[in-house]
Amino acid sequence: MRHTAHETSTQTLTRLIKALDNQHPITITYTKADGTETIRTIEIFDITVTTAGDIVLRAMDRTSGEARSFRLDRIQTYTVHRTAYVVPRPAADEPRPARGLATITVLYPVDLPALARVQLLADALAA
Repeated sequence: MRHTAHETSTQTLTRLIKALDNQHPITITYTKADGTETIRTIEIFDITVTTAGDIVLRAMDRTSGEARSFRLDRIQTYTVHRTAYVVPRPAADEPRPARGLATITVLYPVDLPALARVQLLADALAA
């Protein structure tokens, strides 16, 4: 189990992108907006950035089977599993919530290491 307080958000994001690339689920301890903590096993399928600059993980919740959003800064601990994804993803043409989300397109070679992709994303956010 990794504690996000013991690593930078870049390190956390790099590990989560690797989990996404390898389609490995993660178990997170997450603090909700009301301050309560919950433990969830999720399967990430998208990473977006809000207009406020928050990094948001879009993931399938294994318990409910539904798509959920999780802010990176509210994840307290996480564990990357070695198993494969099992929850079906939403269809690509399914509408996604647009309120408060900004789209940033970052192009990079598919074989680019995750750390380099995180740096490209950080550079795009800074621009």
